[in-house]
Amino acid sequence: MNKVRYLITLVFFLIIIPFYSSESQEHNNSSAIVDSQDFKDYWYDGKAEITSYKLEQARYGELHEGYVVLVFVTEDFSKSKQVKLDHPQNAKGDDVKVLKLNRIKKFDTGIYRYSMMDSVFTPVYMDEYPNTLKVTSSSQEWCGNTFTQLNLDSNGYEVRSFSYFESEGDRTFSLQKEVLEDELWTRIRLEPESLPVGRIKIIPAAMASRLTHKELEVEIAEASLGQNPDDSNLMNYKLVYDDSGRTMKITFSKTFPYEIISWEETYLSGFGANAKTLTTKATRNKVLISDYWNQNKPLDRVLREKLGLNR
Repeated sequence: MNKVRYLITLVFFLIIIPFYSSESQEHNNSSAIVDSQDFKDYWYDGKAEITSYKLEQARYGELHEGYVVLVFVTEDFSKSKQVKLDHPQNAKGDDVKVLKLNRIKKFDTGIYRYSMMDSVFTPVYMDEYPNTLKVTSSSQEWCGNTFTQLNLDSNGYEVRSFSYFESEGDRTFSLQKEVLEDELWTRIRLEPESLPVGRIKIIPAAMASRLTHKELEVEIAEASLGQNPDDSNLMNYKLVYDDSGRTMKITFSKTFPYEIISWEETYLSGFGANAKTLTTKATRNKVLISDYWNQNKPLDRVLREKLGLNR
């Protein structure tokens, strides 16, 4: 009997202890970048990273010129309310540090302009908080407004969607907890090794959902991460969706702070006989590190020129 107990105990330790050691090592590895001094110096200096991109946007079966601005900044966020904390010192454990992305896209289609914006709130410590907490996405153009919001809860993502289109209307529904395409950008900036690869379940980008008029749902895609064939200092992350055939490729620098250099998105654009497969392209233009929220005087408009935003 003692020998049997001994063997059971030995097997337990041989199996369980390596498991916990592996989990601990995984935690240490996943937090090494965000705990580094380089990370703290770059992301906790009280300023934001603002990058402008030249845009060729596929819409209505044609390509339209425009620009995109990516604004990355760290913030103190409320886990319960899922909003930026006004007084994080009073949060009493409700606070979580997030890397926020504001993505602003503007392009003209003939006489009228599209103005679109996403906000993505991803916890810095993804080993502790593995899922993005919140995404909002809005679009304004001369036909009307649309707005989508995803909030993480214990069951998955609660989605609220509002549109001036009858077929899209005002809806509230739930999606299971899966990777968000919108969080790939913040994952790249935090830790590229956290990017999922292989056959994955994923929730497509809210902005892409609006432009393709396809309701958000969990989809299957093939995801890959590899070195850029044209530049050994760059990496490519690519998604290919099964059902739609839509592809997204993001190119970013291999070393910290993992700057996003460009991206390409290919899908069927337009309706009926005018529909054709086109590729939206965004290429980095200018970068500015700034506490932009304090740069709000008429004289500060010169900073827009530094970003190449003269439109």
